[in-house]
Amino acid sequence: MGLFDFAKDLGKKLFGAGDDPAEKIKQSINAANPGVEDLDVRFEDGVVHLGGKAATSEALEKTVLIAGNVQGVSEVKIDAMQAPEPEPAVEYYTIVKGDTLSKIARHYYGNAMDYPKLFEANREVIKDPDLIYPGQKIRIPPKTW
Repeated sequence: MGLFDFAKDLGKKLFGAGDDPAEKIKQSINAANPGVEDLDVRFEDGVVHLGGKAATSEALEKTVLIAGNVQGVSEVKIDAMQAPEPEPAVEYYTIVKGDTLSKIARHYYGNAMDYPKLFEANREVIKDPDLIYPGQKIRIPPKTW
């Protein structure tokens, strides 16, 4: 899976029958306030189309992750999103059964106690560092300390 592909059957349940999925996803992104102005969201057959202006490449990445980690979303496409060039060393990781943020931090940073850095980098999609789920996709920022 690439950054913009997601597990359709997994993720946060935001909408049901009779709901407007695009509006619910837009509300979720706006509530997290990742740094996107003039946000436009369309939803067609499991695909989220995003438009707007991201303040940073990190804001764009977080917006994609918020939209993609929603049950019923299989892909996120950036149709008309303006953003700076992406950070060169950012990686993405899809959580598997048995993972914890500590285990992921140990793998990427060499120290399990660096898990708060992963939590902070993904606060928009992880509300509790003890509640992550298989199939969820997160950002792994470069080690800068």
